[in-house]
Amino acid sequence: MIGSVFIIFFISLALGVPIAISLGFTALSAYFMNPTLPANIEYAYRTMITALDSYSLLAIPLFILSGNIMAQGGISKKLFNFFAYFIGDKTAGMPIAAIVTCLFYGAISGSGPATVAAVGAMTIPLLTELGYDRKFVVSMIAVAGGLGVIIPPSIPFIIYGQSSGASVGNLFLAGVLPGILIALCMIVYAFYFCKTKGEDKEKLKENAEKLRSKGFFGMFRDSFWALLSPVIILGGIYSGIVTPTEAANISVVYAIIVSVFIYKSIKFRELSSVMKDTVATAAPILLVVSIATVFGKVLTLMQAPVMISKAITSTFTTKASVLIAINVILLFVGMVMDTTPAILILTPIFMPIIAAIGVDPIHFGVLMVVNLAIGFVTPPVGINLFVASSLTNLPVMEIAKHAIPFIIAFLVALMAITFIPQISLLLL
Repeated sequence: MIGSVFIIFFISLALGVPIAISLGFTALSAYFMNPTLPANIEYAYRTMITALDSYSLLAIPLFILSGNIMAQGGISKKLFNFFAYFIGDKTAGMPIAAIVTCLFYGAISGSGPATVAAVGAMTIPLLTELGYDRKFVVSMIAVAGGLGVIIPPSIPFIIYGQSSGASVGNLFLAGVLPGILIALCMIVYAFYFCKTKGEDKEKLKENAEKLRSKGFFGMFRDSFWALLSPVIILGGIYSGIVTPTEAANISVVYAIIVSVFIYKSIKFRELSSVMKDTVATAAPILLVVSIATVFGKVLTLMQAPVMISKAITSTFTTKASVLIAINVILLFVGMVMDTTPAILILTPIFMPIIAAIGVDPIHFGVLMVVNLAIGFVTPPVGINLFVASSLTNLPVMEIAKHAIPFIIAFLVALMAITFIPQISLLLL
């Protein structure tokens, strides 16, 4: 019966049925196949309501709203200019500044696609104008956008915490060093590419002189409030002053103050359209969360997690082989499914497995999110690819092809994160 349920689910996806409807229909099909399961329509409705009645989930629309305000307010440009001020005329300095900007912007938006849109819209035309290969730049930003869901605050970490019961604050802490490691691996390849392909040093020098014409204090003053935003958000969480949800509230207020009153890059009346965009983004996520919770509960009633756990642990007998198998599964799922439903479906299945092999749930949460972040740049789903394509009109598959070296850098970091749990757990 469990096999039949998954067959129904994948057939629904193959037919192009929206993920939320596919999950709901599949969950109810289990009841129709076995009416003894207490998983009828009434049960599904109650579970959906209960799933959304969560304090931690409030952080999702709030962080999305904060990120949207910051994007409209041009915060990414302030961050990029600050980093480019120091290294803009060095080898690979501008691409490295773009990667670091994605790292910092991820600490504001919590979203991969939002990071690609905000940073890419500003950096892709500039780097192309400075002589960098356009396909290289676009693919780099598409992959670096994945840092947006690893560096806290991360929406997938919030969803994983909701599904697994793990502390969202600890997950945020655990994402810091892995995010930095991934960025460093990407920087290494960017440096190698620029060193071997060459750069237009004259244009870079001219651009650096233009940036430095304000002087350090002028640049710092202009970028100060943008740089302070992740410090306020993450500092409040890590110091224990606020919870992640309270930090999300603070981030919205801070975004409004900085964008409307300090930088004056958004007019107050424009906030209504930003809120409308936020609702359009957050509502589908929360709908999937509620229905995927029903799907997960039904799988638990069918004892699917226990059965799958036994099958995997009996096939793969060592901890290393189990972790490799889980990575392969997660990488494949990331290619065909969005992050939110993937986390909600797979977390209940994998929790018994990681408990059996002695993997810390926080470490596993990082492992899962890093794997699924790679899915942002792998077809056919690859949402970061589509965002980058919409910004540049380059074909999705062309971007994906040139993204391969950056994906390999991501995978190198993933292997280190998988087998060196201290990378995730050191700050806890």
